[in-house]
Amino acid sequence: MSVSVVIPARWKSERLPGKILADIAGKPVLWHTWDRTCQMQLAREVVIAVDDKDVFNEVRTWGAKVVMTDEKCQSGTERAFSILNQLKGDMILIVQGDECFVDWRLLDNMVKAWQENETDIITPVYRFKNWSDVEDSGNVKVVVNENGRALYFSRSPIPHVRGVNPLDWLEKHPFWWHIGVYGYRREVLAHYAKLPRSSLEEIEKLEQLRFLEAGFHIQVMETDYHELSVDTLKDLEKARKIMLKDLVK
Repeated sequence: MSVSVVIPARWKSERLPGKILADIAGKPVLWHTWDRTCQMQLAREVVIAVDDKDVFNEVRTWGAKVVMTDEKCQSGTERAFSILNQLKGDMILIVQGDECFVDWRLLDNMVKAWQENETDIITPVYRFKNWSDVEDSGNVKVVVNENGRALYFSRSPIPHVRGVNPLDWLEKHPFWWHIGVYGYRREVLAHYAKLPRSSLEEIEKLEQLRFLEAGFHIQVMETDYHELSVDTLKDLEKARKIMLKDLVK
């Protein structure tokens, strides 16, 4: 079983255009994501999928494997699907280009978990510690069954703990924070173009719901990795401070 990692990198991000080349500690956001991903032990190849010629030329200077994709791709999954015939892996692992703090050990652990229980899709989750994070609609929540399969993803706090003050919900039930890294069985990703955009995907703006509605299984894997992607200017400033602090150590 071989693994191909795709790093989709969209230039015209809605909330922070051009963020993938924004500087953090002297290197672009995308470079940090690629560099950390390349530390994986279980990846056969790491491919950066871009939609901008200038980004393509920049990435080539790093010695990275890079391919051009259509700028009309609506998601990282669609961008990875568009180059599926150029990928060698049986498992396609997708790491978003703005995940500049991604832990390569998390990625290797995803591969190991998938090898032990080959499922349609595998994705990591982190247990919420603070209620303010649960309330934040920017943090995606997921409800899972006793076997670790995802039942539903939402931007709203789920599940609802009836008759209990929301501030006490975390004491009554585990709430899971979805980390936006996916591992697809190659054959599952190949179905992407045949799957219609689902109504739940449209209203929640969460692409994984398309696969759930179509009947595919999504296995979750618990992790201690706490996601910090660069989605906004505030995120970028925070990332710069963290990276600078790490360099000083």
